[in-house]
Amino acid sequence: MERASFSRSRGGPVSSNAVRDEPSGARLLVVDDEPSMVRTLRTNLRGHGFQVETAETAGDALASYERRQPDLIVLDLNLPDGDGFEVVRRIREQSGTPIIVLSARGGETDKVNALDLGADDYMTKPFGIDELLARIRVALRHVARPGTGAEPRITSGALVIDLERREVTVAGRAIHLTPTEYDLLKVFVTNPNKVLTDRMLLQQVWGPDYGDESHYLHVYVARLRRKIESDPQDPAYLVTEPGVGYRFRSEEL
Repeated sequence: MERASFSRSRGGPVSSNAVRDEPSGARLLVVDDEPSMVRTLRTNLRGHGFQVETAETAGDALASYERRQPDLIVLDLNLPDGDGFEVVRRIREQSGTPIIVLSARGGETDKVNALDLGADDYMTKPFGIDELLARIRVALRHVARPGTGAEPRITSGALVIDLERREVTVAGRAIHLTPTEYDLLKVFVTNPNKVLTDRMLLQQVWGPDYGDESHYLHVYVARLRRKIESDPQDPAYLVTEPGVGYRFRSEEL
């Protein structure tokens, strides 16, 4: 990215380029206790137009969140004064601000715990900055469309779901779904490109008393794939996140 250069004279006017160079995009809060990682993320994210606040502890992260009300949080789990899980939990008690966990902890248990607490996405280090930027854009677009779950018609490629009529078509062909299959698909399409754990899906579709009956979920996902995917063995829409859950991959985001 080409950056305009300018200088300030004491007491003199500031070049108009200064205003153009100051990021004016979404406000991001980056939480990480590794200074080199903070510098890398701040530089890259500001270079793509985002406003960036940083914090190196859980306490500073929560204080910055209260003070700045960021549009999205990029959060490490290993913090010197606590655990990033507590940050997720505290923020989810107040709001639905998107949270992308970016951590060296890549175990399935950590991923599931973070997502069950309310994180929107989970990336492991080392990571590609382009992928992080893409996931940030997806999360921000989703939160900018608060009516997504109430939209009467959702389209992704050849798949069309009419939420008012409870009708599903693929390439213009009507698809018959059982009530449970439809309810499961509705949860997926109203949370596009977001990782959903088995427990989340079970509780939203089957009720709060469910959470450990993953075999129910796997059977219904398999049924949905046979009905909406052109190749159920290589799904385009209902993508498995190994050891965690599933993601509905939307072509519209």
